[in-house]
Amino acid sequence: MAMKNLLTSALRSQRRLALNRAARALSSVSALDSASLTSHSPSPTPPILMPYDHSAEIVKEKLKRLENPDQRFLKYASPHPILASHNHILSAPETRVTTLPNGLRNSKFEEQRINRERDVILREMQEVEGQTDEVVLDHLHATAFQYTPLGRTILGPAQNIKSITRKDLQNYIKTHYTASRMVIAAAGAVKHEEVVEQVKKLFNKLSSDPTTTTQLVAKEPASFTGSEVRMIDDDLPLAQFAVAFEGASWTDPDSVALMVMQTMLGSWNKNVGGGKHMGSALTQRVAVNEIAESIMAFNTNYKDTGLFGVYAVAKADCLDDLSYAIMHEVTKLAFRVSDDDVTRARNQLKSSLLLHMDGTSPVAEDIGRQLLTYGRRIPTAELFARIDAVDASTVKRVANKYIYDKDIAISAIGPIQDLPDYNKFRRGTYWNRY
Repeated sequence: MAMKNLLTSALRSQRRLALNRAARALSSVSALDSASLTSHSPSPTPPILMPYDHSAEIVKEKLKRLENPDQRFLKYASPHPILASHNHILSAPETRVTTLPNGLRNSKFEEQRINRERDVILREMQEVEGQTDEVVLDHLHATAFQYTPLGRTILGPAQNIKSITRKDLQNYIKTHYTASRMVIAAAGAVKHEEVVEQVKKLFNKLSSDPTTTTQLVAKEPASFTGSEVRMIDDDLPLAQFAVAFEGASWTDPDSVALMVMQTMLGSWNKNVGGGKHMGSALTQRVAVNEIAESIMAFNTNYKDTGLFGVYAVAKADCLDDLSYAIMHEVTKLAFRVSDDDVTRARNQLKSSLLLHMDGTSPVAEDIGRQLLTYGRRIPTAELFARIDAVDASTVKRVANKYIYDKDIAISAIGPIQDLPDYNKFRRGTYWNRY
């Protein structure tokens, strides 16, 4: 019986082995058949590339180019790619100049576009009116330079914008876009001689009206008027005001001293912090007593005058203390000035001027502005020498000239019921000292 069971199990195992071999053979044949079928069948269509897939392909292609740069752009087999034949790229200033005169020579002034730009300017005017800091400074100019061109806003009244015509634009360009009032400034990888040649070719049809800005200013000179303008608006959470003295013009030698005095007063914002450890006595006083949200000293220069003052934002119950602190520290410049404060302000001013020159666009803008205001580009060494020439005695002299017992202009908006009146501000411009 046992022998019979052994024979039966042996036969079953042989059958299983045979079935497994047959199954393996069939699977291999089916795999070959499927492979042959797939090789003869057409490949499926690739999926549609999405925009981000296209961007990824572009990035991959650029990475491949960086990994395998063209040998023409490699020099001396250096591992760092160096552009060897770059003269044909940098010697084409025409591509940088030809677009400038298009607005002067090829403008068609189509009525449709004029209407569209008119709507854009009106929307910008509404946006500016919603920015309280812009409103305060516009009102400050309006009250300080009453009935003069400097008292008008940059955008102008809405009625002029709505009524401007094609002929008005053409007359404006013909009158003001003259050769004597225009500067073409370039910075970066450009050659001066080639840029000059391109400008001579492209700007040869400009008006040669000899009228200069000096003559225009002489017709309507700016006159400073001590006054104030206030707009009470209790819906605003904070009060904002600016107090300013008449400053110096661009070409006035005292303008550099006023720049140093502006840096001495400094600026501060509550969100930034650090006011308790700043060098400015005004910012320290404001930060320690927590009487303002932000303050900023400003010095604005124009052709024949300027504005020097402080702009502040504060809560309604802090206006009295804040106004006293501002007038005290500003007037103190005419009495007590330490050499350490002047040195700190000089160094900080020079650092900010250098940081402003970071890039070709700021450099080109600085070149154009200085040529229009000074008639030349002042070298950095000369400007720093003028700043270093300002000492404590210079600050006192300039403060006595522009601040001590001088009229002021005030502009305020918001919940300003507790802001002191004009006479109290004016009283803070002098001290009874013997």
